[in-house]
Amino acid sequence: MKIFRFEELGEADFLNRRIEDYTEYEPTVREIIAKVRSEGDAALRYYADKFDGGAPVSLELSEEQKRAALARVPEEYTAMLRRAAANIREFHERQKRDGFSYTRPDGTVLGQKFTPIERVGIYVPGGTASYPSTVLMNAIPAKVAGVGQIVMTTPAYAGRIRDEIVAAAEVAGVDRIFLVGGAGAIAALAFGTESVPRVDKITGPGNIYVALAKKMVFGTAGIDMVAGPSEILVIADESADAAVVAADMLSQAEHDKLASAVLVTTCERLASEVSKEVERQLKLLPREEIARASVENCGKIIVADSIADAVRVSNAIAPEHLELCVKDPFAVLEGITAAGSVFLGANTPEAAGDYYAGPNHTLPTGGSARFSSPLSVDDFVKKTSFVCYEKEGFKNAINDIVAFAESEGLTAHARSAEARRK
Repeated sequence: MKIFRFEELGEADFLNRRIEDYTEYEPTVREIIAKVRSEGDAALRYYADKFDGGAPVSLELSEEQKRAALARVPEEYTAMLRRAAANIREFHERQKRDGFSYTRPDGTVLGQKFTPIERVGIYVPGGTASYPSTVLMNAIPAKVAGVGQIVMTTPAYAGRIRDEIVAAAEVAGVDRIFLVGGAGAIAALAFGTESVPRVDKITGPGNIYVALAKKMVFGTAGIDMVAGPSEILVIADESADAAVVAADMLSQAEHDKLASAVLVTTCERLASEVSKEVERQLKLLPREEIARASVENCGKIIVADSIADAVRVSNAIAPEHLELCVKDPFAVLEGITAAGSVFLGANTPEAAGDYYAGPNHTLPTGGSARFSSPLSVDDFVKKTSFVCYEKEGFKNAINDIVAFAESEGLTAHARSAEARRK
């Protein structure tokens, strides 16, 4: 990996995020959305034949198919899913919030109530890999929030999906599973078809076609975020183990050729050792081609004079995943202002967050951790404010409301307040 000195780089060099032009994909995505809107299930079958090796007999996974899939999954695997789900549920239960109300001395009542979203669609990608963990991380917070119905879509190749995906859906409490993928699945969730019910919000990651489709249907349905390539940044001092750091960096590099893995360290020896370890471990990976492209295009090692400088780099990048491989990680955590999720200490790999620890692994990417947050229970509830004036309370407010409305030239607003003066 390339090694840089901190003082050689400006803030723009810290980021090193390539601005991709995705306009070439947009016409295809618009065409798919339009076709699904107008032709419904027929369009989903057409795209399954075109992209996924053939349409399934039924777009929805039947109860019989579900039982058969669950019977094929080893009990040890299902038990592991249950343990992970328990951790995820435990963490997200603590995110639940109650509404509030209060009364002013003049009798005016104000407050806010929380209402679960009625129906949510979660997208689970297929392709180069499939992710039972995505099922848990999207469905469990929705369940904790009290969502009425959880609908899942995932690509079926030659009409089949992995049994492990079905097992994860069962453990997480998914209500219905549809064997459709890509931009067509997002359109089906947003607008509904003969088989796929329309949902109120869509969550879950996907490829560029899925990401663009989510952007295009936003407003018709809510979305969680538009996720970009995966990222990891490791801050390490001389106490860190080079083999461990390299392994953690490659855990993200293997996701995608555009994924980024960055090390910022105060130790030149460690920088050199990690660079060599990355090369050694790359040769052992089944997904070496993907990981190598990620390392060569988007990876780097930065040698900083101090942990404070390392923190400055991290906050500028605002990484999706941040590991603090330092002697006192909690002290360093105090200075972190922008990161999707932080993993503290030598015994906490990012992979623990991907699967098992409890916090959500659906995280802001592309620097959006500067202003957004991980998927949570809050994403599956609506917040509604309410207000109730008593007669005397509103009488005391009328003059201010009228003055405000007239200053904005909204006469009818002012008159609606004046109508209550008597």
